[in-house]
Amino acid sequence: MASSPTNMNIPTDMPTPHVTISASQLDIGHGLHTVAHDINMQMHSGELLVLIGTNGSGKSTLLKTLAGMIAPIRGEVTVLGTQPGGSPRRVAYLPQHPVSSHTLPLRARDIVAMGRYAHLGLFRRAQRADRLIVDDTMHRTGATEFAESPLRDLSGGQQQRTHLAQVLARQAEVLLLDEPTAGLDLSGKYAIAEIIAAERARGVTVVLATHDLQDAESATAVMLLAQRVVAFGPPSAALSDDNVRACFGFTQPH
Repeated sequence: MASSPTNMNIPTDMPTPHVTISASQLDIGHGLHTVAHDINMQMHSGELLVLIGTNGSGKSTLLKTLAGMIAPIRGEVTVLGTQPGGSPRRVAYLPQHPVSSHTLPLRARDIVAMGRYAHLGLFRRAQRADRLIVDDTMHRTGATEFAESPLRDLSGGQQQRTHLAQVLARQAEVLLLDEPTAGLDLSGKYAIAEIIAAERARGVTVVLATHDLQDAESATAVMLLAQRVVAFGPPSAALSDDNVRACFGFTQPH
C-alpha cells in the first residue's frame, strides 16, 4: 500500500503557481448568524489548505462558501478569479455527507459517471474519453471492485470512495473536500493522501476539512477554526500546542 502521507513530495516541475482562492476580511455563516469571522487567506495552484476544528467550528461552512452554496456575510472572496460558484466546471465539492437516492437502482459506476455531467451539459452523451476518466478515477479510489454494485448495498467506506471518485471525475482545478477520510481504514486514508498529492502535482488546489491533525502534516497551510480563526499558516507554526489547545481544548501528543 502507499507510504505514509507524511512522506509525500510534490514535484517541482509544476506550472508557475497562480492565485486560485483569495479571501479578505471574510465573515461566513448562515443568514445573519456568523460562524467564523475575519478570514484572510490566499492559496495558489498546487497548494493544500487543511481546515481543522471540531464539529460546528466553521470548516463545512467555509467549504460551502467557497463552493458558492452559501453567500458570505461580509468581506471579499474569489475562487479562480470569480465569485464562488461562478466556475462550476472548474471546482468540485465533496460534502461530508453526500446525498444519493437509495431508492433508485444506481450502481457505483453510475454515481461516479455523474461527475462528468458538468462537462457534458444537458444533451451531449458520454464519449469514450468520459468513460475512461470514470474508469481511472474508480481505480484510483479503489472503487473498481464494486463498480457494478448498487450504491445502497455498499458499506460506508465504499460509498465514500465512490463519491470521491465522482468528484475526481470532474477533473477540476479546485477540490473542496469535507472529511474525505471519514469511514476509511488506515490503508484507505493513505490512498486518499496519495490521491491528493497526485492532484496537487498537476496543479490542483485542494482544501481539506478534517478532525485529524495528521492530515495537516503535508499541507501548505493550516487553518484552525473554533468559530473563529485560531491560527493560519504553515503546519509548523499553526499547530503549536497553544493553538491546538485553543482549538480543541487539549495539547497534541508528542
